[in-house]
Amino acid sequence: MKFLEVSKDGGPDSTVWAYWLFEIKWLGSIVLLRFEDGSRDAYHSHAFNSVSWLLSGELTELEVLPKESGRYFPDVTEHRPSLLPIITLRSTFHKVISLGRSWVLSFRGPWAETWLEQTPDGKQLVLKDGRQPVND
Repeated sequence: MKFLEVSKDGGPDSTVWAYWLFEIKWLGSIVLLRFEDGSRDAYHSHAFNSVSWLLSGELTELEVLPKESGRYFPDVTEHRPSLLPIITLRSTFHKVISLGRSWVLSFRGPWAETWLEQTPDGKQLVLKDGRQPVND
């Protein structure tokens, strides 16, 4: 549970700082995110669905979409400030790159028990609360 805290969002290698209004995992959270230039290298899903607004800056989202052939291809979306929200589902498997500093206001729903991450070397991890691997 977090109230009025500042911390990294997405683990120690993340380029994102989170300014938490609150986070109660069974309920949801409201957070202001500060994306610094670049991205961490891991693709990932989330334990929650979210609705977010890019307030300033520019983000590039690389989402991995399965194709009928069984191979995977990235879908690239450019995000700029807008009144239209960015919807991120638990099933979205992506990485987000900030071009310079970007600010995002995010409303997150309740957490599922696990989510996925793929390291740059291709290793797939199933993570749980505290970013702990499930199979360790």
